Amino acid sequence: MNLWLHQKGDFMDTLTKSDVLKLSVAERIQLVEDIWDTIAENPEEVPQTEEKKAELDRRLEAHQQHPDAAIPGDTVLKRIRSRR
Repeated sequence: MNLWLHQKGDFMDTLTKSDVLKLSVAERIQLVEDIWDTIAENPEEVPQTEEKKAELDRRLEAHQQHPDAAIPGDTVLKRIRSRR
């Protein structure tokens, strides 16, 4: 596995799986977050299957038909956290 790391317009060295395993868990988590951030910068480039597109369309249609059925995100998080 080789990862090409890109940071602020400058390409860094190739990072091998062996290199990654030398990182601490915290550093590997940071690496994953950094990689995810580069993906999130251009969400339109993330490939979507036809099934996923259809499911998103179905959910949007359901929400538009019944907007009062939605539960705010903070309410959902409170419910999850109260179960711990």
